[in-house]
Amino acid sequence: MPDSFPDVLGLALRVETDTGHADLELASTGSGLPLRFALVPRWVPSRGVFTTLLPYRGDAGPVLIRARPLRPSLPADLPGIERALREETWRLSLSFATPGGPWHPFALLSLNARGGDSDIRFDAGSSVLPGARMYRWANAVRQPSYDAVQRRNR
Repeated sequence: MPDSFPDVLGLALRVETDTGHADLELASTGSGLPLRFALVPRWVPSRGVFTTLLPYRGDAGPVLIRARPLRPSLPADLPGIERALREETWRLSLSFATPGGPWHPFALLSLNARGGDSDIRFDAGSSVLPGARMYRWANAVRQPSYDAVQRRNR
């Protein structure tokens, strides 16, 4: 997209588990109904929220996860974001909700820039969070795009 247009932003997290790792992939969306089910283009990652968009299948039914930025405000460009995260930790509130329910905070997330593997491939459909499962229909919606990206990036 040209710099003069906002874009859908993503936030991918890898969580170490007892059996390896799990990936959580979030996109810039709205928070309330019905926008929690819509991709929302943004210029700046710290304005607005990120959600899973498609629900996970939990023991009690469908559940969405949201990351709401707290502080600091981040710039719009990737080099600027990296510089900012080397100087200060980005804090986000993690919440969960049923598709039509209120958000319930469950964790605070702290992110910073550090050296590491820049060639990480995230796949939340294959590396699911412990206790969560993907709905078959949700996997059918997202998997073709993930497969295409993986083939293109090899």
